[in-house]
Amino acid sequence: MKLSNRKISALAGTALAAAMILGLSGVGVSAASASASLKKGLTVYLIPKDTLNPYEVIADKGASTALKALGDKAVISSGTVDTAAAQIPSIQAAIQAHASAIIIAGNDPSALCPSLAQAQAAGIVVVSFDSDVTCPNHLFVNQANTAQIGTSEVDLLASEIHDTGQIAILSAAATATNQNSWIKWMKVELKKYPKMKLVSTVYGNDDPATSLTVLQGLLSAYPHLAGIISPTTVGISTAAQYLDTHKSLLKTLTLTGLGLPSQMKKYVNDGTVKSFELWNPANLGQLAAYAAANLASKTITVKAGEKFTAGSLGGYTILPAASGTGPSIVLGPPYVFTKANVNSFNF
Repeated sequence: MKLSNRKISALAGTALAAAMILGLSGVGVSAASASASLKKGLTVYLIPKDTLNPYEVIADKGASTALKALGDKAVISSGTVDTAAAQIPSIQAAIQAHASAIIIAGNDPSALCPSLAQAQAAGIVVVSFDSDVTCPNHLFVNQANTAQIGTSEVDLLASEIHDTGQIAILSAAATATNQNSWIKWMKVELKKYPKMKLVSTVYGNDDPATSLTVLQGLLSAYPHLAGIISPTTVGISTAAQYLDTHKSLLKTLTLTGLGLPSQMKKYVNDGTVKSFELWNPANLGQLAAYAAANLASKTITVKAGEKFTAGSLGGYTILPAASGTGPSIVLGPPYVFTKANVNSFNF
């Protein structure tokens, strides 16, 4: 079901909004709801950015739950740091295990391609999700429209700081495809706000300690900073925790970005953060699982216009390749969390 921004705003804060927009009825889907043409007993390797990121854990759980309901096996495998080198052994393990599919959140857009090409040559289909890769012949499961994620975060911050002041971005890894794509659109959207100036972009590598270090460096280098956008769940939660214990900074500084309600509700409820955005990462994992199962079953290829059903999430259509990207499907629009609605969400 597609809703206009006006209707989404009208629903904000209600359990109905939670159910309609993010599908919080759960990711569990019965095998009976799956297409009868899907193969059973597939082995699918889930390769997150790293195995410690709470966001990635939720997404992988959504995927593995869906795969189990389809009668398939999920293997979660990756490193503990956000680098391509940490993911390559998992790709090789999938090849050795004669896996049917790989679902990967790329830590680098191109460095993984030689290994993924080896997997494809071995008959393994490749689905990227959350963070895309530039390799050919794969399907990207995008959490939301890339431009919409980047522009909406700028708009959200602009509304809170009255379109004025120095701002900074606290990102994840410098090579992360999704982060860089969103930042690109943030810079485009900032042209609409001539009184807002982006003074720095720093990278916390989705590591709390590193995120804290670069945040403190930002605050030291730019004492008049008015706003920070952190388009990473690790970054925004780390920044919120720090600001929560340094309340004086909140007189002039506003934080927003992409966060998990379970991590952020404390900071929203106590006023440290006014609003932030995200989608349901479990639903993203479920959609990636269905895409992988359909590709491995050859019910779809990566041709634009092909359709499939992703269990309780409904039907999806493969979108044509855009500039710099391959074929993709989009989960849905990001959702804004505030004090009025954040307690209704548990992921």
